[in-house]
Parts: sequence; C-alpha cells; structure tokens
Amino acid sequence: MPYEPPPHLAGLTLAQIAELVEQRKLPPVEGWAPQKVGDSQMRIAADGTWFHEGDPIRREAMVRAFAGLLMRDEDGQHWLVTPFEKLSIAVEDAAFIAVDCVRAGDALAFRLNTDDLVIAGPDHPLRVEGSAENPALYLAVRRGCEARLNRSTWAQLAEIALAEGAEHNGWQVTSKGESFRLLP
Repeated sequence: MPYEPPPHLAGLTLAQIAELVEQRKLPPVEGWAPQKVGDSQMRIAADGTWFHEGDPIRREAMVRAFAGLLMRDEDGQHWLVTPFEKLSIAVEDAAFIAVDCVRAGDALAFRLNTDDLVIAGPDHPLRVEGSAENPALYLAVRRGCEARLNRSTWAQLAEIALAEGAEHNGWQVTSKGESFRLLP
C-alpha cells in the first residue's frame, strides 16, 4: 500500500487535524520489556537527517518506521525499542524537526519532518531555550521526544503571535488553553 502523506495543514480544520492525529497508530513501545540492550549505530543529526553507520538513511519510509519506535528516557538517552531489543540512538539536538505550523481554532498544529501531526497543548507543550537573539523552540512530541522548530516554522509561529498581539502579551501564544512563551 503506497504511503500518502497527510494534506497541507493550512487546508485543514482543527477537527480534521485531530482526526488525523487519532488515526496514527503507533507501536505500544511503552508496554514492551526487551531483554537485549545495545547500540543501533544510528544518529539523528541536528537538521533531522537520520544516519546508520555513518551513511544517511535515504528511504523516508524507514525513517518514519524507526521514528514510531523512538523514545527518550529520564536521563535524556534516546532509544529504538522493539519487543526484543532496546537500542541506543545518538541525537544531536531533537529527534524531530517541526516543519510547518498553523493556527486551527484554539490550537496550534505542527507537522514534523516525519509527517506526524502534533497539536500543542497540555500534553504537547512548547518550551524555549537559547537567547532572545537566537531562540530555540521545542515541541514535546511523544515518549519524551521533542521536535525543534526549524527557522521557517518559528517564523510562522512568530507571525501568528504578532497577529494575536504578541508585542502586548510578552511574546506568548496559546494552544488548547495553555500559554507558551516564544522568547527566553
């Protein structure tokens, strides 16, 4: 069955985005207790490129499959988890990159480099790092993993904030009843 990416965020309502999020079925990684622990020989670069044994993984379907098995523990270590193995994976910055953003109703919806859709809110907060001159925004995705907003997505979010009076509210945006700062 060929892969069909979700439609562009700008053309969707919040209900449609929420339905697409709900339809995404992920493996039940949290319930697995693999006995074998090792190293995957994989790395996710800061730009979101996945590598195995030093070579980029060029098949997007493989990256999407691996991303569904990804988790981060309390110590910040990322893991690929299957029912049989738990393999470490090096992550330079964040496991995902947020590549698109849209205001949909009372929510901010994001598309990731893996075509996952995430709605910011209490379960998926935004956090800011860096400095006012060079802010870095991160979105909680799942299982401890985060997505860093790329430059164009940060610009989209800044435009949304400006349209909503950011210069008067301390550069904050709201999503699903939660407020998030855009500057450190």
